[in-house]
Amino acid sequence: MIEIKVPTVGESISEVTLVQWLKADGAWVERDELLCEMESEKATFELNAEQAGILHIVAKEGDTVLIGDVACKIDEAAARPEGAAAPAATAAPAAKTTEAAAPVAKTALPADVKATPVAQAIMADKKVKPSEVAGTGVSGKILKNDVLDALNNPGIKGGATQMSRIDRPEKMSNLRKTISRRLVEAKNTSAMLTTFNEVDMTRIMEIRKTYKDGFKEANGVNLGFMSFFTKACTTALTEWPAVNAYIDGDQIIYHEYCDISIAVSAPKGLVVPVIRNAESLSMAEIEAKIVDLAKKARDSKLSMEEMTGGTFTITNGGVFGSLMSTPIINMPQAAILGMHKIQDRAMVINGKIEVRPMMYLALSYDHRIIDGRESVGFLVRVKELLENPELLLLGKDPVKALLGL
Repeated sequence: MIEIKVPTVGESISEVTLVQWLKADGAWVERDELLCEMESEKATFELNAEQAGILHIVAKEGDTVLIGDVACKIDEAAARPEGAAAPAATAAPAAKTTEAAAPVAKTALPADVKATPVAQAIMADKKVKPSEVAGTGVSGKILKNDVLDALNNPGIKGGATQMSRIDRPEKMSNLRKTISRRLVEAKNTSAMLTTFNEVDMTRIMEIRKTYKDGFKEANGVNLGFMSFFTKACTTALTEWPAVNAYIDGDQIIYHEYCDISIAVSAPKGLVVPVIRNAESLSMAEIEAKIVDLAKKARDSKLSMEEMTGGTFTITNGGVFGSLMSTPIINMPQAAILGMHKIQDRAMVINGKIEVRPMMYLALSYDHRIIDGRESVGFLVRVKELLENPELLLLGKDPVKALLGL
């Protein structure tokens, strides 16, 4: 009998939450097969079987367990049960469980639909289609209770609005606890103010329309708005170093590089993965990095290193329809830029009223480090660079650069 213990997932993390078991107690498991999903205060990870054998669960779903605690045991001396395929015979072994009598072979699901083995077996036995079930697991995975909920409410997809007077308590996840603690810390320990401006997105939208097909063909990624904002912020950060600093005791630490944190909405809450040395990356490299980090965030696969150490944060509430907001600083950073919805508005251009695609920008900053001059100057510079993307090449007007002005 071997013990499977909770592994170390970070220097400062001492406990994790066991989110769900992917195999049932008493089930046969193959070596390296996924056993359960666990969640630390910053990321979700999975536990694998170290040997093939019979699984004996120790920690229960929802339990908070310490690093090094025993999560389960595997009886590697147990005989392989009759009917359990050898690992070489199948690419995706499906163990029998005490909860499912239907063979797993009958539970084929579309490739883009994820479900636990128990949920698959029940769906096959009761002839429930995946489209009739709303998965509540990580990345939308269908769990046993999701299928039972669909069976108990025929004709109503799980998760749909159902009028009731029930209060449903739910334990706060480690990630949500961390988000809560950090947001309160930011409000209570920083002298946070927000300054606003607006940017005319005409030129950027013209560039994207003209070059998006060629850009994707050449680089394999779409040309989005975030790369323009990232490049504009890195340029402005080098000109206004206080915005790229933080307080450490009685010192101010100035960064000579720009590690840009990008706020991403993940299944378990908001996370802020980091683009390292964004000031030295091309537009295509920034777009590729954003796609990679966003995918990892959705799949709860971000590593600890990918989520720590940013020097400045960009968040885009516009994707959810926000017209204006005041973002909260991502401590210990000194500032955060909030992007918002692009909306056509009537603007006075050279004495004439024109309809322009406008976006409100919000810069929340720590007034202990950044004065009004720096905050307004930084935001005005970002606005200038976005409205004149050509400036991103040299940092100033090409004609002035040519004339040495």
